[in-house]
Amino acid sequence: MKKAKEKVKAKKINSRKVVKKKAVKKPPAAIKKVAGKVRKVRKTTKKTKARAISGLVLGKHRANPIIAPRRENGWEAWQTFNPGAILLDDAVHFLYRAIGEDGISRLGYAASKDGFHVNKRFATPAYEHRVDARSFNIFSYSSGGSWGGAEDPRLVRVGDEDVLYMTYTACNGDLRVGLASIRVEDFLNGKWWWRPPVLISPPGEVHKNWVIFPEKISGKYAILHSINPKVSVEYLDSLNFDGKTHLQSYHGGNKPRAGSWDKWVRGPGAVPIKTKYGWLVFYHAMDDDWSKYKVGAMLLDLKDPTRVLARATEPVLEPSEQYENNGFKGGVVYVSGAVVKGGQLLVYYGGADSHVCVAHANFKEFVEALRKEKLPKLKREAVKKK
Repeated sequence: MKKAKEKVKAKKINSRKVVKKKAVKKPPAAIKKVAGKVRKVRKTTKKTKARAISGLVLGKHRANPIIAPRRENGWEAWQTFNPGAILLDDAVHFLYRAIGEDGISRLGYAASKDGFHVNKRFATPAYEHRVDARSFNIFSYSSGGSWGGAEDPRLVRVGDEDVLYMTYTACNGDLRVGLASIRVEDFLNGKWWWRPPVLISPPGEVHKNWVIFPEKISGKYAILHSINPKVSVEYLDSLNFDGKTHLQSYHGGNKPRAGSWDKWVRGPGAVPIKTKYGWLVFYHAMDDDWSKYKVGAMLLDLKDPTRVLARATEPVLEPSEQYENNGFKGGVVYVSGAVVKGGQLLVYYGGADSHVCVAHANFKEFVEALRKEKLPKLKREAVKKK
């Protein structure tokens, strides 16, 4: 009888063990800095999933972010994001946007031999745009949080010219497109002898995201300055502006694109990349959720880039990782640089207006998938550090 009772008791204990649930631990908190204040936010645990429908998705590097703020450098202590990128001497060179203790947006320099790990980074700014006065304006938050300065650079070398051109958003009480240039040799040697910038968009109008094609088209320089409501390209004999000549551009539209994910198209991302099928262009767009910036891709005709030949039917990059959702502006992925190195397409972007990140894919497979609307097989393994 005693043994029978012991068996029943053991059975009850075992039964309780089976139904007992483990306490679910909350994910660790991350630190978010907004307007000089620090508050805790919860990390997202959602992982990027490959779609079972047609489209293209870039694989995110496991060691992201690759550039983060440095508190010891006051000018870049708060935010480092939205990098321009260019491949020179088999290394990727960056000019990234940085905001620090004085609230001014400047451009910092970094470089990577393999495209994934930064092995060179300067402690002082590489470029500054003069700001007349530090005062809050309507563009301060929407354009990344600074009082003004140089924002969102795009770097390009046209053909084999010995000059690098840089378009960027110039914030000085308004938002206009600035154009600056520097000799390739000076750039590589860290001698920031920039030619004085000139504003090429009209005064009194808001313009951003203008990119220069890396080759002349029909013997002329070409600037992609709008993709909404149509693709608009300006052809020029020279990029030497006199300061009085401005390019007329129109961006926007009150109606969303019907029957597509990119209902609200914002503007071009990185400098176009030439492929045998057309110009590969990344762009920023939103669907019905305006709190999320996503990235699309399309191919433009080589001879007439106002003609769209193909467009991804789904975003190729969207915010899903904690470093894309925790920061000054959570939910934003903003592509501003892309290169092809060793057969790999390397796409550089700002995450949450706070970090520099990289995503990648096999270049040939990605372009073929975009052209044929196939889902490419992307590698997710970690890249070994050097």
